[in-house]
Amino acid sequence: MNGLNKGIRKVEMALKWDPSPTGQSDTDLDIVAATYLADDPHGAPAYVVHFDSRSPDGTIILNRDSKDGKGFGWDEVMTLELDRLNARYTRVVLGVVIQQHREDRTFVNVANPAYRIREGYTVLAEGDFGDVLGATAATVAEFVRESDGWTFTSGVQGFEDDPATFTRVMGQVRRSS
Repeated sequence: MNGLNKGIRKVEMALKWDPSPTGQSDTDLDIVAATYLADDPHGAPAYVVHFDSRSPDGTIILNRDSKDGKGFGWDEVMTLELDRLNARYTRVVLGVVIQQHREDRTFVNVANPAYRIREGYTVLAEGDFGDVLGATAATVAEFVRESDGWTFTSGVQGFEDDPATFTRVMGQVRRSS
């Protein structure tokens, strides 16, 4: 950080999608945040935050959860207070997973899914999942702690794993095919 620049401090990720058509089972998407320790930034997550959980210190919380996309505006919202996150955590990866209830679903089966990541009123990234239509989950961004603050990288990368596996592997380095 230099001068008056405080770097990235508090971030919000929002997710929305349209409800399933009448007669079809509900579509349930979830925001997932995984934290990584300095000694293993691409290994197993130190902890994962998603529905029914929060970070041990309260710095990452899910503010809004939807099981069907029937909310107004953004259906799910997660807040990450990176400036308060313990220094031993040096990487945070954000992702989205499709819950697999009665049928296998990929992003091609989700109506109008979109995400937005912002700090205050500044939009850091926004997009959809059009490049990963065959995926059941995707990472959308990562934050890395540097000596002068947090850096941000966006990009959608699809996964074809079940939700439990996705949360274990979402932060691993993947080779491009």
